[in-house]
Amino acid sequence: MTQAPIVTGRWVHALCAFGEPRYPADYPHRGYVDPAAPKGGTLRLSNGDRRSSFDKLNMFTLKGNAPIGVAMFMVETLCEFSMDEPACLYGLLAESMMVSPDLSTFTLRLRPEARFSNGDPVLAADVVDSVKRQQGPQVQPTYASPLAVLSGVEALDARTVRFHLKERTLDAVFNVGMTWVFSRKWGEGKPLKDIVDEAPIVSGPYLVDKVEMPSRIEFRRNPDYWARDLPVRRGFFNFDRIAYNLYNDTAVRREAFKAGDFHILREMSSSAFERLHAGAKWRDGRIVKRVWPTDHGSMQQSMNFNLRRRKLQDIRVREALMRAWDYEAMDKRRAFVRCNNQFNNSPFAAEGLPSPAELALLEPFRSELPAAVFGPAFRAPVNDPPPKLRENLKIAAQLLTDAGWVVGADGFRRNAQGEELTLEYLLPSKPSGSSPFSVNLRKLGVKYTERQVDFAIYRRRLLETRDYDLIVIVEGNFTLPNAADLHQIHHSSGADASGSYNFRGVRSRAVDDLIDRIARARTMDELTAASRALDRVIMWNHWQIPQLYSPTERTSYWNRFGIPATQARYFQIDSIPDSHSNPWPLWCWWDLASDARHLRGSAPAAKV
Repeated sequence: MTQAPIVTGRWVHALCAFGEPRYPADYPHRGYVDPAAPKGGTLRLSNGDRRSSFDKLNMFTLKGNAPIGVAMFMVETLCEFSMDEPACLYGLLAESMMVSPDLSTFTLRLRPEARFSNGDPVLAADVVDSVKRQQGPQVQPTYASPLAVLSGVEALDARTVRFHLKERTLDAVFNVGMTWVFSRKWGEGKPLKDIVDEAPIVSGPYLVDKVEMPSRIEFRRNPDYWARDLPVRRGFFNFDRIAYNLYNDTAVRREAFKAGDFHILREMSSSAFERLHAGAKWRDGRIVKRVWPTDHGSMQQSMNFNLRRRKLQDIRVREALMRAWDYEAMDKRRAFVRCNNQFNNSPFAAEGLPSPAELALLEPFRSELPAAVFGPAFRAPVNDPPPKLRENLKIAAQLLTDAGWVVGADGFRRNAQGEELTLEYLLPSKPSGSSPFSVNLRKLGVKYTERQVDFAIYRRRLLETRDYDLIVIVEGNFTLPNAADLHQIHHSSGADASGSYNFRGVRSRAVDDLIDRIARARTMDELTAASRALDRVIMWNHWQIPQLYSPTERTSYWNRFGIPATQARYFQIDSIPDSHSNPWPLWCWWDLASDARHLRGSAPAAKV
């Protein structure tokens, strides 16, 4: 039985997609915190993403890099998602909200307690100003794109703000609910692009304390934080200080962790996790090694082809290159799961043949789509045992020949114009050298190179000049497929837009239509059909080489933390919070040395 997607026509404390909220309006605290957790101590952290330096404090603008901690610990949103239920939005700066029955407006009442760091109340005028400045020039798509659903925003009174939605969808409501808010006094009303190193005037629990550009920043707890005693924040933000030290070399970063220079290390490499997270400090318990299961789905980690390159516009070339990537050789320890879908680890992944509902969505675009879209769901080729690899390379060689790339006397392929078939993999870290992928491409006659550049150059080539053949992109996690995220990654409108996350350069009427249907789904059945149809289109067009995903978070951490008795379900370790997961360890753990219960031997232990 399907349900209406959201409650409308009345004031509520929470909005949940296709269901009811877990927590009532008078809930005392979230289930994944310890409401009695003590405050104290310093949490030392390192790079939470690929940024290895920063040159500004304004996280909203395209130019330059801001420290990740600004978004993590300073700036707040109108609402936030719970970490133990899928797609359920609770008020944060807002105490209540109402969606009109026709989804044309979303109205929020702000909490009277809410205050900025300068002591000013958070008012509707600040929300309106925040929205309009985030819609301005040179703002990152992460912040600007979700607000494209608006036709207007207005302050009804001092603490009530109304958003007018030109896209009357559940995603539009959720996007608006996650609007970042800052004081209209920040930068004295200047466009965001003109604010660089002024500390934001915002409402979060921490303040900037020390800044040493480009690699060090410290935050201190705001003793007057407005929400410190409210249920929405009880048990959260338990450290007195947060200190970041950024590293531009992964090996140096791991050694710094072992030396105690920072306290939590999230490991992306399965082989490094097995080999390098070991030694005396792990054996004697000073460092804890742990794999945390999570419940969210995973979009792709994949090698994205740049379809703006003429040589990569032929689907036969893309499929051939995909067949040369040997997953089994890469993941010998089977530490990850092979990515076969856009919506991995979820019921939204395509399975078997298209359902009648999926076919109805795909049929109007049959002439524009690969025939395979209408057959069984995509499954990446398997290269183990070795005869299967030889078979895949044979198929790949024929595809390249059919596409007009012929092997010459020197063993490399050229087209009729004499142009070599080259492929450059751009990355901001040390090249892998002789990998199975490079070996297989050489067998096919493809001239393959790996080019490492500084992260600032890498970011510019990705977002501005689009100067790359092949890049690896991790698209992140989800609870329900989110049309706004998919729009940023796949919609045609971003193919030529500077700063967009359409790294592949996809232009597809079918994709655009299916993303729109995901946004407008009124039932779980409609959402599932549109998502599975989109999955088929993305995967069978071979716009990427699908790699892997992990349903877990791999970490080592110094044994100095108190951890809530109940683990969050939808979370990540140390990256920027989003609509699908928040950094549970950073927000909800505490300093064990500050816990009198631990000294008495009664502190709770985490359970999963």
